[in-house]
Amino acid sequence: MEWTDIRVTVPRRWADTAEAIATGISGGGIYIEDYADLEQQVMAIAHVDLIEPELLARDRDKVIVHMYLSPDENPAQVLQLLHDRLAAAGADYTLDTAGVEQEDWENGWKAFYHAMTIGNRLAVVPSWETMDTDRAVLRLDPGMAFGTGTHETTSLCLEALDQLVQGGERVLDIGTGSGILAIAALKLGAGTAEGVDIDPMCVRTAGENAALNGVQDKFTVLVGDLSDKASGKYDIICANIVANAILSLAPAIPGLLAPGGHFMASGVIDTRKDEVAAGLAAAGLRVYEVREKNGWECFLCTLPEA
Repeated sequence: MEWTDIRVTVPRRWADTAEAIATGISGGGIYIEDYADLEQQVMAIAHVDLIEPELLARDRDKVIVHMYLSPDENPAQVLQLLHDRLAAAGADYTLDTAGVEQEDWENGWKAFYHAMTIGNRLAVVPSWETMDTDRAVLRLDPGMAFGTGTHETTSLCLEALDQLVQGGERVLDIGTGSGILAIAALKLGAGTAEGVDIDPMCVRTAGENAALNGVQDKFTVLVGDLSDKASGKYDIICANIVANAILSLAPAIPGLLAPGGHFMASGVIDTRKDEVAAGLAAAGLRVYEVREKNGWECFLCTLPEA
């Protein structure tokens, strides 16, 4: 069943106008292509040389607003309405259309997510796939909350958990996102886990993922920050966030870490490796291993021996 992709291309100065007009006609559900600050956005989390060349070649001075029309809608009428309103606004624009199968844009993204094995004991499997394995299976679909196991920062943590979880541990996941780390720890044999995140959406998603994996009775997810939610001692503490947040929370970690426990800090770009290592040491933690993958760093820490 073919849908119609109507594309409104405008110079940057008309982007807000085009978006408002398209939204008013479609009632929402539009998609916007805008590459103006591509380098700045990627630099905040990774290296610019990791950007696909095709994206770097995109026109930064123009914005494309996409509207998808179902087969029972009349593209000619919508095109005319768009033309009238854009012209009345005095906008500089071009309109064009393309056919797209509903399956292509509703489910095409699934082609990029497949079951994958991590470490020696774990497998991450999306809901639409099956996997015959003796590994601990973590069911997780890509969603709005960060964390599906595909990104280096997450896979580094999962690999570490695969080695560290022996059974019965109490786990704390700071900035839990999708809940993937806490849920993985439980699937590997941890006794209980707590997830903390400042975003209510993440907390809701993490809870749903816990239920999907049958560990909801062992997993507590809370809205808030480390200072007012975590309590007691934890055998494993995970923080797959960003360098600044890790440096900020590091001083609180020794007071929450059980003797012989482990703290893993991931989400650190390699250019900040030395800074974060120094911050962890200053907080009273001993970094015993640093793992690296494609420019990302994961620090494994424990308390200094008495």
